[in-house]
Parts: sequence; structure tokens; C-alpha cells
Amino acid sequence: MMEPLADKAQLKELLREAIDEVLTEKKDFFHDLVLEAMEDVALINAIKEGEKTQSVSKE
Repeated sequence: MMEPLADKAQLKELLREAIDEVLTEKKDFFHDLVLEAMEDVALINAIKEGEKTQSVSKE
């Protein structure tokens, strides 16, 4: 059974270690996640910019 945490500093350090481990082991996953978010932001900006322009006919 795990021992209870002594204080906030110990909890903070354990969380830092856990986050660091996840980021290290799942680097490709987070890279893809950030890349997709950046693409989404770019698409949103393009749509907003397009809404400011005048519509044209299909012809």
C-alpha cells in the first residue's frame, strides 16, 4: 500500500515527474496534438478572413 503524501511540495514534485514522464514517452502524440491545434487555428483564421471578403458567383 502507498504511503500518504507528506505535504504539498511532495505532491507537486510527484506531479512534475509524472507529467515529464508522460511528455517524454508520448512525445509523438503531443507533437501531433499541437500540430493539429495549430492547423485548426489557421483554418479558423482563414474562414474569418474569407467572411470579410465579397462573395462571387459560380460563373
